Amino acid sequence: MQIADGGSGNGEKWNSVDGDLAEVFDPLNFHQAAAQCTLRLWRYLDDSAVKGLDLVEPAVLMKAARELMTDERERVADFDEGRLGQIVDLYLNTGIQVHSPGYMGRQFSGVVPLAGLVDLVSSVANQPSSFYEAGQLPNVAERLMAEELNRLIGWDPAEFAMVTTSGGSLANLTALLAARNRAFPGIWARGVAEEGGRPAVAISEEAHYSVSRAAGVLGIGEEQIVRLPVDGQGRIRPDGVVPVLDAAARRGLKVFCLVASSGTTSMGAFDPLDELAALTRPRGIWLHVDGAHGASLLVSERHRDRLRGLAEADSLTWDAHKMLFVPAPCTLLFYRDGDAARGAFQQRASYVFDEEPDVYSDFDSGDKNLECTKRPMIMPLWTLWSVYGPALFARKIDHLCAMTGQAHRMLRAEPDFTVLHEPEANILCFRYDPAGLDRTALHRLQLAIRNRVRADGRFFISKVDLDGVAALRVVLMNHRIGAEHLAMLITEIRTTGQRVLRENAARDDQKDGDQR
Repeated sequence: MQIADGGSGNGEKWNSVDGDLAEVFDPLNFHQAAAQCTLRLWRYLDDSAVKGLDLVEPAVLMKAARELMTDERERVADFDEGRLGQIVDLYLNTGIQVHSPGYMGRQFSGVVPLAGLVDLVSSVANQPSSFYEAGQLPNVAERLMAEELNRLIGWDPAEFAMVTTSGGSLANLTALLAARNRAFPGIWARGVAEEGGRPAVAISEEAHYSVSRAAGVLGIGEEQIVRLPVDGQGRIRPDGVVPVLDAAARRGLKVFCLVASSGTTSMGAFDPLDELAALTRPRGIWLHVDGAHGASLLVSERHRDRLRGLAEADSLTWDAHKMLFVPAPCTLLFYRDGDAARGAFQQRASYVFDEEPDVYSDFDSGDKNLECTKRPMIMPLWTLWSVYGPALFARKIDHLCAMTGQAHRMLRAEPDFTVLHEPEANILCFRYDPAGLDRTALHRLQLAIRNRVRADGRFFISKVDLDGVAALRVVLMNHRIGAEHLAMLITEIRTTGQRVLRENAARDDQKDGDQR
């Protein structure tokens, strides 16, 4: 077996096809195209300007993109270096500027650049990783990262299991499927059954919409979703859980899974896992933790206590493409009991599943997730961990959480702003709140501010409705963000808000004048 040498060994030009196909697949042509792309990416990463989002009208972007498409239909078109450069420029210029200090709007991050290069290698090598024989190193890397990260979770090393999935929504669906199949052993073969009660799931009022969507996909239905009350920080109130579960039982529902959140999408709230585990375990209820956003805090010694009690949960969703700063998607689904991972799916297929398991098939994950063809998404994460070690992630997480705390303090000091919660990680919600506005006017003001700030193109922030009123929301995912950028954002929000109020007042005066 040859491991170290990546070349052909004979120096001859690769030429197994002739003509225009040979040009398309020629390694030298690829090298030149890759150099052009990396040059543009270097300039993109080197740009420290404060940028938000250049939101282009879809029709305008469609026209620009259509003009970059070759008219050739009869033969393979000649490679056009200029066309490629324009495509890459259009891609980089019209997307969210995740590497800019002005990007504070979403939960996907600017990646560690090296992760992007490894993702390029994965794309060209194209080794689907659900089965060992197709993606040997990705499957080994998956096992190694599982061992590394489970040390932070605290489950029995001989019992737990981890698989990668394409996104947190799919991971939540898979975990709920495993939980349902454990609670209703015959449901896979016979369909939805009601022995002992109708299947139901208990979730926080702040749970991600993917959990409700998963309930629909599984045939549980919206009416069998049990809503748990939350406190002012958006966390499940343990004292409200038992009454809700008892009420569900009286309705003929069998709650088989309680979904807790470690880093809710709205406010970044962390549910009290230790207290919830103490309530679910005696009832035989599976405790799933949606840690898509916040599970990465486990890597930080300063912040991992947010997930206290995680070792008592049954499963965990963890998005590495959020706060572990790798390309999306890269989601890790952990099970405390590895047998439960195999219980999510119960079918055989001779063309992929081996009749006689061996040392190779032991590394397969195709029987544990929905995807048969799955990208080797673990490779960027494992490579970063191997090259830089966990301190890279811990330092960036600590910086982002510190900057969010700084933003909280700065906004509290401003008399015309209202901060809506104490940040637990790197998400903060607030309102520009000048005196004298009713709920409807306050709601509309936040929407107008968010839309205008986005349109102005320096900052990209998001919004969320809290208690029925819109709030502004920042998610700090970029290590370049400093206090000076937060001060710039506060000034821009205030200036924008005052302009909106003046325009509204002028419009009202005009309306009053017309009525006279």
